[in-house]
Amino acid sequence: MVSSNERLPSYSALMCVYEKEIPANFNDSLESMLMQTYPPSEFVLVCDGKLTNELNIIAKSFQSEYKSIFRIIRTEEDMSLGAALNIGIAACSNKFIIKMDSDDISEPDRCEAQMRVFALDPELDILGGWVEEFDSETGKVLALKKCPLHHSEIMKYAKRRNPFNRQTVAFRKSKAFAAGGYSDLAHCSDYEFAVRMLQKGAKAQNLPKMLVRYRVSESYRKKRHWANTKSFITVRHRIYKSGFSSLFDFLIPVTAQLLLFILPTRFTDFFYRKFLRK
Repeated sequence: MVSSNERLPSYSALMCVYEKEIPANFNDSLESMLMQTYPPSEFVLVCDGKLTNELNIIAKSFQSEYKSIFRIIRTEEDMSLGAALNIGIAACSNKFIIKMDSDDISEPDRCEAQMRVFALDPELDILGGWVEEFDSETGKVLALKKCPLHHSEIMKYAKRRNPFNRQTVAFRKSKAFAAGGYSDLAHCSDYEFAVRMLQKGAKAQNLPKMLVRYRVSESYRKKRHWANTKSFITVRHRIYKSGFSSLFDFLIPVTAQLLLFILPTRFTDFFYRKFLRK
C-alpha cells in the first residue's frame, strides 16, 4: 500500500470491451484494476460498439461506484481494437496510461510497481512485465511468460518478436502519440505499436515480476488460423520495410509461423509449450 507521504505519478487506466466478452471475466478484470494498492486517478472504458445487457449493467455499476474517476466512451459501431484504443488514449488526461485487457486479472500491486519505476526513471516511456497464463476453465496455472528486461535486450528482441507481454504494458501518453498510436490491424497491433515507440526513441523496460494473470483457452491453437498468420506476416513485413529489422529477422519468424500453420496440431502444441511459453 502506498503511504501518504509517497509521491507516485498519477495514471489513467485504459480498457476496451466489446460485445463478445464474458461478463464474469469483464467484472473480474475491472475489479482487479480498481482495487489496486495504488488505484488509478482516472479509468477510461471504451465500449466498442453495442454491448450486451449484461456487460452494460456491469459497466454502469462500476461507473456508479467509482463515479469520480470512471468514464465510459461509446463508439457507434464496432471498430478495430487499435482504433478503439486510440480513442481511449486521446481521452486519458494523465501523463501515464496503464493498459488493461477486459478478461485478464491484474495483480493487486501491479500499478503501484509500475508507477514506482516511472517515478524512479523520468526518462522511461514504456514498461511491461511478466504474465502468468492460466486455464480459463480449470484455473490451473500453465506457465510464467517472461520477457527481456533491459532496453538493449528489448531492442534486440523486438527485431523478431514482441518484447512486451501486451497484457502488462504501461506507457507515456505523449510518446504513444508521437509514435502514431495503434494501427488498425486485426491482430499483432501491439507488436507494431511497441516497435514504433522504440523507433521514436522510447526508453523501454520490463519488470522481472508477474503483473497480470492471463486467461488462455487453447490459445496456441488460434495460431493456426490464417487471419492471425496473415497479420503476423503483415506486421513483420511492415517492421522490416521500416528499416527496424533485417531481411533475416523478417524471414526467420515468418518461416516458423508458416510451419506452425501447416504442421499437425500435435507438433504445434509441443512447439508452443517448449519454445513460446517462456
